[in-house]
Amino acid sequence: MKIKTMDDLFLAQIKDLYDAEKQLVKALPKMAKAASSQELRQGFQEHLDQTKGHVSRLEQIFDQLGQKASGTKCEGMAGLIDEGEEIVDEIEQSPLRDAGLIGEAQKVEHYEIAAYGIVKTFARMLGHGQAVTLLEQTLNEEKQTDQKLTQLAESMINEEAIQVGSSGGSAA
Repeated sequence: MKIKTMDDLFLAQIKDLYDAEKQLVKALPKMAKAASSQELRQGFQEHLDQTKGHVSRLEQIFDQLGQKASGTKCEGMAGLIDEGEEIVDEIEQSPLRDAGLIGEAQKVEHYEIAAYGIVKTFARMLGHGQAVTLLEQTLNEEKQTDQKLTQLAESMINEEAIQVGSSGGSAA
């Protein structure tokens, strides 16, 4: 797709986000399974449900634009998911892995916060009021998820991970 107008750019960004969210729908169950903390596992499951809602909102935006819902490969999200898989492969199931998973999940959230902020601004400037409302809802949920991840890490998981690392040896 050649991008020649702001409308084209907006649509391209929506397609990128659509693919990103679809990738997350596949990745989140794996992250939940890899977590040792019940709270973290539950958080990933809750975010999976939210992410399915994000996909649905993007599909509504495609409808509003008179477009078929389809994604363009989001390489950024693919890279972030790959990094999360490396954490799972390199660290045994433990609070240390959970700390790594939280870090990777927060990278994903920050990526999404930036992306949704961009497309929300585009939608507002292009006069897509309904899309602005839908994008704002998702943006707020992404910010809340990031805050929940921070609270979970600071309340217990990072402390437990430090104990794993200090119990007799290097991590390398």
